[in-house]
Amino acid sequence: MDYKCTTPFEFTLPTKIVYGCGVISQLADEVKLVGGSRALVMTDPGIVAAGIAARVTDLLDEAGIAYEVFDGVEANPKDVNAEEGARMARKIDADCLIAVGGGSPIDCAKATGVLLAHDAEHIKAYEGKTAATLQGPPLITVPTTSGTGSEITFSSVITDTKNQYKMTIKSPYTAATTAVCDPELTLSVPPMVTATTGVDALTHSIEGFTALNSEPIGDAAALYSIELISKYLVRAVEDGSDIEARGNMLMASMLGGISFSHSDVAAVHCIAEALGSMYDLPHGTCNAIFLPYVMEYNMDHCVDRYARVATAMGLDWERPEDGAKKAVAFVKQLTQDVKLPTFASLDPDPADFPKLAQMAFENGSNEDNPRPMEAKDYEIILDKVYKG
Repeated sequence: MDYKCTTPFEFTLPTKIVYGCGVISQLADEVKLVGGSRALVMTDPGIVAAGIAARVTDLLDEAGIAYEVFDGVEANPKDVNAEEGARMARKIDADCLIAVGGGSPIDCAKATGVLLAHDAEHIKAYEGKTAATLQGPPLITVPTTSGTGSEITFSSVITDTKNQYKMTIKSPYTAATTAVCDPELTLSVPPMVTATTGVDALTHSIEGFTALNSEPIGDAAALYSIELISKYLVRAVEDGSDIEARGNMLMASMLGGISFSHSDVAAVHCIAEALGSMYDLPHGTCNAIFLPYVMEYNMDHCVDRYARVATAMGLDWERPEDGAKKAVAFVKQLTQDVKLPTFASLDPDPADFPKLAQMAFENGSNEDNPRPMEAKDYEIILDKVYKG
């Protein structure tokens, strides 16, 4: 699936990226640059417990920037979290948002910004690619994990609690104004979270590169992301204090975000979002578990692309078919090396697989999977991964 240089595409990256060890010290300056003087800091209880939220608020205190902290963001952020965040922002008359954490606080803050921009109460009305049409208040993202790339993407995945499924709000209007990306903030991430978020980032890059609507700038970002993850993920898992590995994983996560937000994700995410909707399982963990199996299922439909993935992984091959097989084998081995949990250990109910398969099939990203997928295909994969 080589890109045809006569095919039109658009590439937008509205977010300013501030990257490097110690750049968190610049946070207050960045808030002032976007005109912020009253911030709502959106985070989760884990970030508060880790002391990272306090590092952020200390910087705001020193700079004389008023703020309130909303730490009610749940894993797989819910519509009610975003709506409560909007109510709190209005109450304090916030003129900017600061999201601190992994993908959950960042996606939640994006959705809150959409609600504030449209003076709306319910985020459900802004599902899809065309509903959000107004720019919200400045948003500064401070990622603390290397996985989602949400700090620089222009989409927000939010759980619809009434209908029990994950909806996506995708628009340049959701994008952060500034992403302050400091590898030092990822040093305290435990090994298993480092592993699952790292393979999540790999999923973004591989799916972004192989999605049917990929384009060349995102492709370049994806391939470099894959190269970095292949080299540094195991190091980051085995030694969380390895700042070189941490820094390269944070960079890889951002590059993966650039890739998939300009193309799409595919079947791995369709399954992961269904599992997150039904069981509230960690999104990154689900992506990480299913990636090699979906790659194997897709392989005959994107041999050349998987072979290029293998090259990015540092693997040699003579025929594209061999390269594609090596790429799949590499990912399988990587998931073993970082000791990912099994699908069965998450305690899913096989009786739910038909419903999960239908949810995955109905996901908007299904159409961009390189292999055409029906519900029965998803059920085959679910059953195979469950049985190991």
